Amino acid sequence: MAFVAPTAEDLGMYLGMAEIDGDRADLLIRQAVALAGSVVKPLPDEASAVVLSVAGRAYVNPQQVSYETIGPMSVQRPSGSGGLYLTKADKAALKSLAGRGGAFTVDPTPTTADPSPTWPLDDIVFGDEGYEPGWS
Repeated sequence: MAFVAPTAEDLGMYLGMAEIDGDRADLLIRQAVALAGSVVKPLPDEASAVVLSVAGRAYVNPQQVSYETIGPMSVQRPSGSGGLYLTKADKAALKSLAGRGGAFTVDPTPTTADPSPTWPLDDIVFGDEGYEPGWS
């Protein structure tokens, strides 16, 4: 089954909002899918959780205001930022959902390797002379 992008209605439900600007939500979802696709391709089926998180973060706080005082007005924004972004946790979740990032092993044995033993070569080295077992 291929990844299916969430809809504006999904984003509204995720955010707990009865009404949502559909065009803006669709744009943010498309951009979130594009950002997620820059980390893993193809996107796994379960990536909708990350896509909704990224789009939802941008929908409710487009300027990334992190501090606000109402009177007499004060706002703090991070420098040079706003809009959509992937957090370190978002990237890690995408990689994990895609099956990446875990431990793995590499078998260095060539596929053409012969499984028969190569040592000791008793018959070739000693011939009919014989030898005492345990000595080489």
